[in-house]
Amino acid sequence: MSDLTPSTDPAGSQVPVVLDFWCELQCPDCLSALDDVRALRERYGDRLDVRLRHFPLEKHRHSFAAAQAAEEAVAQGAGQAYPEAVLARVRDLDRSGEPVLLEVARELGLDVDEFETALIDGRHILVVDADHAEGKAIGVTGTPTYVIGGERLDGGKSQDGLRARIEEIADRLLAGA
Repeated sequence: MSDLTPSTDPAGSQVPVVLDFWCELQCPDCLSALDDVRALRERYGDRLDVRLRHFPLEKHRHSFAAAQAAEEAVAQGAGQAYPEAVLARVRDLDRSGEPVLLEVARELGLDVDEFETALIDGRHILVVDADHAEGKAIGVTGTPTYVIGGERLDGGKSQDGLRARIEEIADRLLAGA
């Protein structure tokens, strides 16, 4: 069995194809990439596991806090809604910083006190650091970057054609080729 063949669980059902979406929540290009990510989720449903991976960039001073806040959102059950809402306010985050992260949590009905505590105590730093280190190890240099079926696709320069390429790889993996 090649690593491109979708695996099955013990019950024989197909395990979803994983798409790692290396993202930075203060990145305007990642906001642009959201349309493609949403379209992929819609097309493949539970056959494609889109995983947000953190790659905070030094040039964006609030990106590390945003990544930690996204992990707190996961802990509170809003792992998809929160990063999308933060990306929708990327300009606000750039201007106003961490208060925007708390505002988004409040708007989504999350425990804002717990968000504040998480940002202070750093409980999610290891997850963010591990993602960043793994990204560097596999050659991620900017965001958005996608990894599917062992293939890295860099969307930082242009999103043109990336969704079609991801679909091509996902279709091949799902077909067992």
